[in-house]
Amino acid sequence: MIDITAMDAPLPDQRGFGLTHDAFGRLVLLDADGVRHIGVEPVRGFPLTEPGRFVSIVDSHGSEIAYVDRLDQLPMPTRQTLERELKLREFVPLIQRIMAICGDGSAGDWDVETDHGITRFSLEDEEDIRRMGPHQVLITDNSGVRFLIADTRTLDSASRKLLEKYL
Repeated sequence: MIDITAMDAPLPDQRGFGLTHDAFGRLVLLDADGVRHIGVEPVRGFPLTEPGRFVSIVDSHGSEIAYVDRLDQLPMPTRQTLERELKLREFVPLIQRIMAICGDGSAGDWDVETDHGITRFSLEDEEDIRRMGPHQVLITDNSGVRFLIADTRTLDSASRKLLEKYL
């Protein structure tokens, strides 16, 4: 595995490797030996609590081929490329208001207002709702989309009352 903290983009330096995109838009890691790893993906270890740290770059089989301890220590072109790729990969709407929760005792269907607009999603059960800290909640719907309540204290009282049934 290669430590990405010494990387320059797009060509590798004597200590690391570079990142670029190919003609098809796939992310390509070029290592110090000149080997091209096509279709790599960056994955955050702790996307909600440590968004600027602990990023792995995995190959198309999910095997880690590089690791970034801190994004802020990367050269700017590499950092910008990784941040852009991570943003595309991680779509986590922020719930601003819970308008309704419909169901028969399970987690059911949720009507919410997010930073991307009003939406409805369904949950299998209450295990899809997880506390991430004293005031942060992560909700994962049936299709795998994650919704975040960054701070439950900022919700209106009706939203908090609906949410309390599931926490």
